[in-house]
Amino acid sequence: MQAATPTSAAARESTAPPAGDGEDRPMKAMTHEQYGPLEQLRVRDVPKPSANHDEVLVRVHAAGLHIGDCFGVRGTPLLMRVETGIRKPKLGIPGFDLAGTVESVGAKVTRFKPGDSVFGTSAGTCAQFATAREDALALKPTNLSFEEAAAIPTSGLAALHAMRDVAKLSRGQTVLINGASGGVGHFAIQIAKSFAAEVTGVCSEKNGDMIRSLGVDHVVDYAEDDFTRNGRQYDVVFDNVENRSLSECRRAVTRNGMLILNSGTGASGLRLILRILKPLMISPFVRQKLRRFLSTPNHRDLLILKDLAESGKLSPFVSKVWQLHEVPEALRLIESGHARGKTVVKL
Repeated sequence: MQAATPTSAAARESTAPPAGDGEDRPMKAMTHEQYGPLEQLRVRDVPKPSANHDEVLVRVHAAGLHIGDCFGVRGTPLLMRVETGIRKPKLGIPGFDLAGTVESVGAKVTRFKPGDSVFGTSAGTCAQFATAREDALALKPTNLSFEEAAAIPTSGLAALHAMRDVAKLSRGQTVLINGASGGVGHFAIQIAKSFAAEVTGVCSEKNGDMIRSLGVDHVVDYAEDDFTRNGRQYDVVFDNVENRSLSECRRAVTRNGMLILNSGTGASGLRLILRILKPLMISPFVRQKLRRFLSTPNHRDLLILKDLAESGKLSPFVSKVWQLHEVPEALRLIESGHARGKTVVKL
C-alpha cells in the first residue's frame, strides 16, 4: 500500500553526492555548540568521521527527523543529556535516522561493503557522513528512495515494537492510535493492519484522508469526537500524544485491555517523573495493562521493516523533503505538533 506524497517523485529523482572525498577533508553538517534554541543551529564545516573496527561509515543522502532531535538541540528533558552530554553536546549534530551509501567499513564488519545502499540509525545524521554500528543498519528497501527509507528507522521501529512486542497484536483485535497521522502513528496503523487488527486512528479532520490512504478502518476527528468519552472501547490504545490524563485514556480501554504510552511531548522535571511513575504505581491495582516501552534499533527488526516495505505493507508518508540549511525550520514544525507523517532532510 503506497501512500502518495507530494515529494515522492522528486525524492526518487535524487542522486548521490559525488564520491572521492579524502579522509581528512571536512564535511558540511548542521551543528549546535551549546544547548538552547533552535535558532542557534548553523551549517558548518566539521571533520569527517572515520569508522571504528565495528562501525560503518555512511555517505548520508537523507536524514529523518523526529521530536527527539528537538530535545537534543534544546537539552530538555534533562534525562536526554545522559546520552548527548551533560553540560554541552558531545556531538552537536541533530539527526538519528539515515539512508545512504556505505563509504567504508571497520575491520570487524561483515554485513556490508562499500557501495551498499543502507538505512538505519546513528548519531548526527544531518551531515554529509555519519558512522553507525553494524547492527543499527540494514540494506535499504529496493522500492524506496533514500528520502523515503530515511523516514523509517526510529519511528518505524517504535511502531513495530509497540504493536508486535508490547501489544502482541493478533487477528481481529481492536486498536486505537492517538496521533495517527504523526511519525510513529502512521507506521503503527500499517503495522497493526499487517497483523489483521481493526484500527481506529485519532487525528485532525484535514489528516483523515491521509490515514485512510494507509488502511485505517475508522477515523476519529479529535475536534469533533472525544475518544475518551464516546463510550467506545478497544483492546489496545496506543497513545503517541499524551494530551489526556491516564484516567481519561483508561476509559477507552477494555477491562482486560492495554494502554501503551509513547510520549513525545517533552515533559521535564517533576511532571516527567510523575508521567513515568504513575502507570507503574497504578498497574498492580487494575486489570488493564498500562505499559511504556523502549525501542532499541537492531538489524533484525530493520530487516522486518525492509520486508514490509518491499511487500507493499509499509509506506512512509513524507510530507516534505527539506534542505540541510532548512533543518531549524523543519524542527520547529515538528515541535509545533502539526507535522504530517515524517520530515526528511536531503543532503
